[in-house]
Amino acid sequence: MAKPYIPYPATLTPSAKQQLLVDNYLNFADGGGNDFAQQYLPEIYEQEVERYGNRTISSFLRMVGAELPMTSDQVIWSEQNRLHIAFNAGVSFADVTDATLTVPTGHALRKNQTIVLTDGYNTAKGIIGAVATTTVEVYNYTAADFSIFTNDEALSLFVYGSEFPKGSEGMEGAVQPAFTQFNNSPVIIKDKYQISGSDAAQIGWVEVAAEDGTSGFLWYLKSESETRLRFEDYLEMVCVEGELAAAGSGAIGVDNTTGQGWTADVHPKGTQGMFAAIQDRGNVYQNFDAAQGIDDFDEILKQLDTQGSIEENMMFLNRSTALNIDDMLGSVSQGGYGGVAYGVFENSEEMALNLGFSGFRRGSYDFYKTDWKYLNDASTRGLAKNIGGVLIPAGTSTVYDQILGTNIRRPFLHVRYRASEADDRRMKSWLTGSVGGAYTSSLDAMEVHFLSERCLCVQAANNFVLFTQTQDV
Repeated sequence: MAKPYIPYPATLTPSAKQQLLVDNYLNFADGGGNDFAQQYLPEIYEQEVERYGNRTISSFLRMVGAELPMTSDQVIWSEQNRLHIAFNAGVSFADVTDATLTVPTGHALRKNQTIVLTDGYNTAKGIIGAVATTTVEVYNYTAADFSIFTNDEALSLFVYGSEFPKGSEGMEGAVQPAFTQFNNSPVIIKDKYQISGSDAAQIGWVEVAAEDGTSGFLWYLKSESETRLRFEDYLEMVCVEGELAAAGSGAIGVDNTTGQGWTADVHPKGTQGMFAAIQDRGNVYQNFDAAQGIDDFDEILKQLDTQGSIEENMMFLNRSTALNIDDMLGSVSQGGYGGVAYGVFENSEEMALNLGFSGFRRGSYDFYKTDWKYLNDASTRGLAKNIGGVLIPAGTSTVYDQILGTNIRRPFLHVRYRASEADDRRMKSWLTGSVGGAYTSSLDAMEVHFLSERCLCVQAANNFVLFTQTQDV
């Protein structure tokens, strides 16, 4: 396409943006100071250099979860409690054969149940006698059993059965199963791209490659596509980083009525993201150190044994923690734990040169390890060192879906988005203004609006592990 003639000055000034300006026009046939015959003209590459590679950080939730619709302002789910009766109790002794346990109100202990008392290493067994609201009498089976404990010591206990004499009445009372309920609320996420009608009419084409592999020549569409990619990243980042607005916080405070248009009735409420859910209901492991060998990692396994013991787990790690685990596994294969293991996965000596481990088995668990770009990117969590990674179970749960009306299986980690027959708010975009095909207002611009309403459900968070760092290791 022929360029329009624009008078030029004696000296060219490159523009930082692709714009047709008076001082950056190249005239190739004028014969003057900017003539094509002069040899200082640069070679021009049409393609942009992807110096940051794939700049998007989303895809984590696509790998480990699912997206499901919801119609309400809140998603509520219940999780099972433990099947067996166990808790901590304070204990005091009348003598070595008779103990009084101080127990929480609402306990499920009943007369004639048999229990195990333990301080973590020493154990004693007894049978329950009188039961009150906050105390329980326990009588030992062996004459000196309770003498192994200290008076007024805090002990753990669990019920292992019961014993009744011949011809006795049945069990007094009954255990009512309880469930724990959790909930989360979606938040509305918005963004906008705008370009004026005058700028949209400029013809300053540079061929660019989009993230999906397509290419085009409309520079302002490139800007719009970057806004869309950034917004899609935000959809995932909100689900990972989201926080509930706490009572008394600035976000929810009724005095914050200026600057953001918030009032006492309309204010940010937040949503619980993955990091917050694990810190609230899951397992947090601080300062994982490969220098400790596999012992540090075995502590995580011991904790998983006390929870759901889900066999397959995925680890999404930053570079530092991933290298720590590689070092840990490398130290095992060097013979420190029972001989050299050339080619842990391929059983070949050449594989010993591959110092990156993508999967391994320890105890009864399988672990699959991968780098999480979000934790490494210099414009996201790469700016902070306090989150080293997350361990996510690969299991699913069976629940009743209110939209489908059937029982379905879904991952422990999944996204719920607001949708109905009238409006699907998973990922909306629309044009306004009077440019680019939109004729909705007199605004001499094209505005591309983006909107989504979603939240994350972290079910069975007791099976998740968050790796955190409070110091350099």
